[in-house]
Amino acid sequence: MNATLQAGIPIRIDSGQLPVYRLLCGNPGQMTGPGTNSYLLGRQRMALVDPGPALPEHREAILSALAGRELAWIFVTHTHGDHSPGAAELQRLTGAELIGLPAPAAAHQDDSFVPDRSYQHEERIRCDDFVMQLIHTPGHVSNHFCFLLEEERLLFTGDHVLQGTTPVILPPDGDMADYLDSLEKLRLLDLRALAPGHGTVIDTPEQSISALIRHRLRRESKVLRCMGELGASPIEALCRAVYDDVPEQLLGWAQKTLLAHLIKLEKESRVRQERGLWIPVA
Repeated sequence: MNATLQAGIPIRIDSGQLPVYRLLCGNPGQMTGPGTNSYLLGRQRMALVDPGPALPEHREAILSALAGRELAWIFVTHTHGDHSPGAAELQRLTGAELIGLPAPAAAHQDDSFVPDRSYQHEERIRCDDFVMQLIHTPGHVSNHFCFLLEEERLLFTGDHVLQGTTPVILPPDGDMADYLDSLEKLRLLDLRALAPGHGTVIDTPEQSISALIRHRLRRESKVLRCMGELGASPIEALCRAVYDDVPEQLLGWAQKTLLAHLIKLEKESRVRQERGLWIPVA
């Protein structure tokens, strides 16, 4: 197996001046791909982006990669179970500052993550030899941050932008309109590369973000086209028509994103819901 895909092995991901290493967590799966990426960056006092799940072997891999250096900052993109639960024990062991947003009142959230204080959009965290800017990117979930390593123009994207796939939007906490707005916000940044929460580094940031926007808008057009053909429909039937290009085992997740599209369209008065049926508005 290629070493870059082996869990627990620190791999330098970038040719910039500041060392940035990816540690792949051993949690592969349908929704995590090869596993969750944790990133270590710095020279002496180190920062960690997304500690991942609370798996002892992953925690030990992170501590080993520190090689005796101080872990001073832990940045968490969002509080899903494959991104944040490892933070609490690492903070206990290292005293690192926990940076992110608290878990919203929604399903599949990690309530164990408690940030050290309230953090704001566009806040800049000055670390020893680099600056991380916090960019609030709601959409996948409401408490999602991306983190911009300013010196390298490298953006850690969590689940907002993924390599090789598109993120699920999880309503009611996740929001399709917010997601598209957040993508547009990122598209306007001067970026050199994207470091996603799953998959490999994306070295075409503007093209990749623009492609995501086009994909979501094409899917929205397909929603409206299918509704015009089917008429009033339950979401299950509509999902099979709109996502006829998706494997059967993924339709449950596709239905969540479809609901996010429908909620957006309902707010725009383009569709309406009545007695369990979704209906196009003429």
